[in-house]
Amino acid sequence: MRYPKPLQAGNVVAVTAPSSGVQPEFEPRLQYAIEHLSGRGFQVVVGACLAADGPTSAAAPERAAELMTFLTDPLVRAVVPPWGGELAIDLLPLLDFAALAAAEPTWLVGYSDLTTLMLPMTLRTGVATLHGCNLLDTPFRVPDPLLHWLDVATAPAAQVLTQGSAAAYQSGGYVDFARHPDARDYVLDAVAGWRRLDGGTDPVTATGRLVGGCLETVSMLPGTPYGDLAGFAAEHAPEGLVVYLEVAESDAFTAARMFHHLVLAGWFDQANAVLVGRSGGRASGTFTQFDAVRDALGGLPVPVLVDVDLGHVPPQLALVNGALATVELDGPVGRIIQHLT
Repeated sequence: MRYPKPLQAGNVVAVTAPSSGVQPEFEPRLQYAIEHLSGRGFQVVVGACLAADGPTSAAAPERAAELMTFLTDPLVRAVVPPWGGELAIDLLPLLDFAALAAAEPTWLVGYSDLTTLMLPMTLRTGVATLHGCNLLDTPFRVPDPLLHWLDVATAPAAQVLTQGSAAAYQSGGYVDFARHPDARDYVLDAVAGWRRLDGGTDPVTATGRLVGGCLETVSMLPGTPYGDLAGFAAEHAPEGLVVYLEVAESDAFTAARMFHHLVLAGWFDQANAVLVGRSGGRASGTFTQFDAVRDALGGLPVPVLVDVDLGHVPPQLALVNGALATVELDGPVGRIIQHLT
């Protein structure tokens, strides 16, 4: 595995939208987030592919070219999108993964639709990517014992990063950035806690290299050149994998089918544990999101932990695709230790 150099004050952070652009009503939040990064001492470079232009910020060749430019520019140390979207998958056949593998590694940060690009980048190049808050979420304060993506990106080389499960989560959906462009605090109003899918109470410990992303987007990758977890495990993870997934908005039946697809595609064959985030999706009648996970993953011969702090229901852990991680659970209290080696 190859890890980008630690981000330092004075480094260049590039902003581009490989998927959805930013509508005019959210421009104040965009500027607030850019100013937040500048206030941390970073030089912020804003790309041309950023404004809303239909479902994406620009045509796919333009988005791919700008992303490639930033990721291969030795002066750019991190690339952060404003948020996710729907059609980042357009870019996969347009990215030069050989050039990305040859370039000095740059942090690619994000979640949601950005995982459509981040996971293939790690799988195909052996370069770590960072699953964490997108740009518009970056000003939010992340509660202890979780880490902000900037904590991870600025950590010294070969650092050991320890995070714990959140005590509470935000149950009320997204913050309205049009009305509150300067929001910095989540409303953590519901009790959080990880749990075992099988209902067991014995402690869990598992180690492997982290890989994963948003279920709706990465479940499209098996059977393509961009979703070869077995090949990645053979080259980079003899220890096995810790696979993490989260449902953004799909109903429970749809989520169950996507989870089953990954099982049938062998995505968990090298897994030593599976982490499933709190879901923002709705139930399908009486069939819940928990039922969806149990229906598809209940037969796996490895620990499956649910309600983990990752993805669309904040707060979320900062997870490094490719990092060697140890996951622990004792009662509702979880811990994840990442080694950037």
